[in-house]
Amino acid sequence: MKPRTILLLLGVVLLTALPLWLVQKPDPDAELFGGSDTQGQQAIGELAPNYRPWFESILTPPGKEIESLLFALQAALGAGIIGYWLGVSVTREKYRRAAEKGDDAP
Repeated sequence: MKPRTILLLLGVVLLTALPLWLVQKPDPDAELFGGSDTQGQQAIGELAPNYRPWFESILTPPGKEIESLLFALQAALGAGIIGYWLGVSVTREKYRRAAEKGDDAP
């Protein structure tokens, strides 16, 4: 193998292993799936202890893991829709420019 290839492989291994080695292990008692919702509820509880929500959730997921899964699915669906829209827009623009030039294909 060439020295450059060996250095690249070593770099990939280091970039993969170092973060796993340097990052501290999470506290087993810590909440793993907490987020801004929990922090927001705590802040509201401190600022306005008598606050009552306007409405209740329609669907309450059975666990924090399911809640994270639903959030990830929502993000993936949104990214897919935006990516599709961008692809259609770019293709439409290519066809429009080709039509202005009088070409048959973009």
